[in-house]
Amino acid sequence: MEFRVLGPVEAWHGGRRVPLGGPKPRALLAALLLEFPRVVSADRLIDLLWDERPPGSARASIQTYVSTLRRGLTVPGQPEVIETRPPGYLLQLREDQLDQLVFDRLVGEGRSAARAGRADEAAQAFGDALKLWHGDSLGGIGEALRTEAAALDHKRLEVTEERVAAELLLGRYGATVAELTALVGAHPLRERARGQLMTALYGLGRQSEALAVYHEGRRALSAELGLDPGPDLQRLHATILRGEPLAQESPPVTIAEAQGRAVIPAQLPPSVPDFTGRDELVGEIVDGLVVAGNAPPVFVICGKGGVGKSALAVFVAHAVSGAYPDGQLFADMRGCTDLPAGPEEVLARFLRALGVEPGSLPDSFQDRLDLYRSLLSQRRVLVVLDDARSERQVRPLLPAGRGCAVLVTARGRFPGLGGARAIDLEVMAEPAALDLLAGIVGSDRVAAERAAAGEIVRLCGGLPLAVRTAGGRLNTRRHWPLSMLVDRLSDERWRLDELSAGDLEVRSSVAFSYRLLDEEAKAAFRRLAVLGGPDFPAWIAAPLLDLPPRAAEDVVERLVDAQLLDFVAVDAVGQVRYRLHELLRVYARERAQQEESEADLRAAVGRVLGNWVFLISRIAERTPPGEIPLRREYSTARPVDDDLVRRLPSDPVAWLEAETPALIAAVERAAGMDLDVAACDLSVALSFSVFFVGPRLAEWSRSHDAALAAARRSGNQMGEATLLAAHGQIYYEMDRYEEATTYFEQALSRYASAGDVRGEAAVLAGMGNARREQCRLREALTHLGRAVEIFRTLGDDAAIGHAARLSATVHLELGDFDRLPPLLAEALAAYRRVGSRRGEALTVRTIGLAYRAVGDHDRAEQACEAALRMFHELGDQFMAAYGVQALAKTRIRLGRGEAMLAPLEEALEVCRGQLDRWGQALLRRTIGELHLAGGRLVEARTELAAAIALSDALGTPLPAARARRDLATVLDLAGDSGQAEVVREQAIEMFRRYEARELAELTGADGAPARLDLPW
Repeated sequence: MEFRVLGPVEAWHGGRRVPLGGPKPRALLAALLLEFPRVVSADRLIDLLWDERPPGSARASIQTYVSTLRRGLTVPGQPEVIETRPPGYLLQLREDQLDQLVFDRLVGEGRSAARAGRADEAAQAFGDALKLWHGDSLGGIGEALRTEAAALDHKRLEVTEERVAAELLLGRYGATVAELTALVGAHPLRERARGQLMTALYGLGRQSEALAVYHEGRRALSAELGLDPGPDLQRLHATILRGEPLAQESPPVTIAEAQGRAVIPAQLPPSVPDFTGRDELVGEIVDGLVVAGNAPPVFVICGKGGVGKSALAVFVAHAVSGAYPDGQLFADMRGCTDLPAGPEEVLARFLRALGVEPGSLPDSFQDRLDLYRSLLSQRRVLVVLDDARSERQVRPLLPAGRGCAVLVTARGRFPGLGGARAIDLEVMAEPAALDLLAGIVGSDRVAAERAAAGEIVRLCGGLPLAVRTAGGRLNTRRHWPLSMLVDRLSDERWRLDELSAGDLEVRSSVAFSYRLLDEEAKAAFRRLAVLGGPDFPAWIAAPLLDLPPRAAEDVVERLVDAQLLDFVAVDAVGQVRYRLHELLRVYARERAQQEESEADLRAAVGRVLGNWVFLISRIAERTPPGEIPLRREYSTARPVDDDLVRRLPSDPVAWLEAETPALIAAVERAAGMDLDVAACDLSVALSFSVFFVGPRLAEWSRSHDAALAAARRSGNQMGEATLLAAHGQIYYEMDRYEEATTYFEQALSRYASAGDVRGEAAVLAGMGNARREQCRLREALTHLGRAVEIFRTLGDDAAIGHAARLSATVHLELGDFDRLPPLLAEALAAYRRVGSRRGEALTVRTIGLAYRAVGDHDRAEQACEAALRMFHELGDQFMAAYGVQALAKTRIRLGRGEAMLAPLEEALEVCRGQLDRWGQALLRRTIGELHLAGGRLVEARTELAAAIALSDALGTPLPAARARRDLATVLDLAGDSGQAEVVREQAIEMFRRYEARELAELTGADGAPARLDLPW
């Protein structure tokens, strides 16, 4: 059995390739081969195969892969190749069975021959070693072991250079020129290969070409690293320039020799001249770097691409350079490229910077590592590792000397880097971003167009790279006003194109992180952007990817680790919420348009809306709201995980408040994608739910408009009717009763045309409710009476309860007390049949109002207390405010109202928070009555006047008349009887016009029964 890692990972037996399975089993075998002859623990294998993001099933998967490999690698009559040996696995093979070990042996023979001056043998041995390669290292194993593959490829380059060195000693200049030209073209920063090409050309008498190769290298080093060529290359250049004979390369250096010739490296790139902000972070890192400790301090500055990690690290490094007099080492780890820098490559550069000649480097990686750590053990050197990809890439480069320090920048957080302090770098706040822009384009331009500058910063999302790029664009277009760039950035389709200036480009920065994602994470990133919304909980990724919630949460966390998603907060119901940075969202939508079909995106968005509809429906089933749902079932409802149902909506109001921005964006997105049925279902499910109240109703109106437009485009007549009814409900909740009625009337005609009797009844109930608030009581009774009759025919208990209770409230306003018992009994029984505790509480509150109206204050108090208790048990803070008002009013009548002032003021704040003007008017009138009862006439007058103003503005004449009646009493007591009489007459006129029961009370013709027996 032969094994190969110097190319695709393969096993061969009897001249045939052995099947190894998919990428993961191949990667596991590669890991065992690379670690041979050591035992590799299961934990180590998990780390190698999945980096820092192993799934929960990783250990079981390892066992499965080992079993699969054993079956494939077993040769009859021979022991198993993979042996289980705690804490993991060990390969049983000879050194000549693994191409890497054969390669190492041949390389060792070549190096021994080179040291002994036998260049011909050395060239032969190195050549034989390189013939073992048959492609890029570790091929066919996916994304695993990238660092290890890069290390092998680096070793191949080194041995190629050593073979060429032997060839050059033999004078084979012509045979190496073509190979070296290709090698230098592929790796322009490798100075040894460049020097060898110069040597070959010079040996062939092509001096000018050799000098040109040097100058090309100097330009490349300067542009990429800000460095000059090393001393070896400079000496070679000088020798060729003078036309002198060339010297041979030196043998490897010893530690003692290296320490004796140590130099002081100063590799830091120039600091950013307009570095702005970050004062607190700079102070924190500087303090941590200059204070001595028992171990070298290590800081990992992490954050998304373009957030300014490198600029901060370089700025800090320059700030503390005086504390590290023995030098500063800097390496671009190329973590966001397809070929990250391996530890071996960086170690060689660092050793050269510390004075070790390239030809004198130790042969093995371990020997180089020992030399590196020995050189730094007694020195104060700052090591800066920029753009690292993984902990394994960084860990070998950490010095052990306590006088040293390390700054790492990375997009990941590197939790496994022991002792490191992570610094999470966020986007800039607006003031700092404006300062940065001013530093680039000039403070005068920013001051002249302050608003436009602020908009540029906002459109850049506070991302320093984007702000710098925008500033660069403005600097190359000095004739542009800032507002012109605002216009160009405002079009999302071209925003990333605009954010490109010179070598600054936002799109490529994001692309680096995107390319490193696995396919699931890429899909989640794209689809989250398509869904839209300012933030979202992790479970949303489950329907987007059609995965179980736990697996989807793991994908979301991988996006967080890649700095492509930001943690926002834990919301009121305990969900962790995330957001996409605006520019990342733009990039992700670009990728979605290019990489996904419209059908797949529509399906993903539809699944999310279906989950939301299902959750809202389940909440309504668990706690029936006491309202009339327009639909009993929703065709798009898509079941979600049972655990999710249990966890999320324990507090429906808090859940909706957290989800509302995402829900609004999702409805608009679905409508824009012509998912009219899904958009309609979600809009309607919310419109008639218990928690569809609050300050976001205007936003819901906008999303409902989008859904309605989608229904009309699709010719979805039932959807259109339902959304018109939903619009009516929104305007009712916003206290805009006339507009609500207009929408209800439009919906009614469409339901009637479609023959949807239940839809007609639901809309009639809505119209009756709106007319009730407008005090058009007879009209309200007509609508509600028709609705009740239809619902009775349909046997719809929830709807019967709602319509019968509303009818009872209208009869109460009219003083038709004899009509109350049967209606309230019917409502209470219907609500109890469907288990609507909220509907029951609403009915009991109405019973309390009726008892108070007939003067039975004791029973009124009992009913109001019971209703308030039920609202509290339900967690319904909004209706509890109305319960407090009803109880307070009763206790005022009983002469025990003073203790209710504080609860009334709290209830008023609830209504203000929900933008409920009707409730505010009611509560201010009740507070005014309480002050009146307490003799506080100034306070009473203030509150009652405010109540009148609110009611007049709403067009609700009876509540305004009741406040005027009480205000007349205040004026009488204040001695202003003339004005009191005017105000009282205004109230009586309203009571007369709208047939209110108060007319009989004020004119002495009270028709209230001596006793009223209600069903409670």
